Amino acid sequence: MALEKKGGEKKGRSAISEVVTKAYTINIHKCIHGVGFRKGAPRALKEIWKFTMREMGTPDVCIDTRLNKAVWIKGIMNVPYRIRVRLSRKCDEDEDSPNKFYTLVTYVPVTTFKKSTVNVDEN
Repeated sequence: MALEKKGGEKKGRSAISEVVTKAYTINIHKCIHGVGFRKGAPRALKEIWKFTMREMGTPDVCIDTRLNKAVWIKGIMNVPYRIRVRLSRKCDEDEDSPNKFYTLVTYVPVTTFKKSTVNVDEN
């Protein structure tokens, strides 16, 4: 017996269609566990990119140069265990772009990762 849908499909606004900024702590150590020595920092950047795409729902992701430097600060092998980032979904003004939004990933320098739940202000 096939299950039938009761009622119509509810149409609402998608959460992806809004400009929003969120802050996250990414555990890079968990993502690059078991990766070879010479692939640590490149894999960490790929994992940050995948995390951003999954959380914000935009295939177009731009990683800030300060975040890139923060990942590479101790070299290719010794990647920081955790990193605090701010994800900003923004409107794409380029008419040629197939995507309506893009996500900018910026580095947030913190001294400790404990109790880091704070409200994010829009600039």
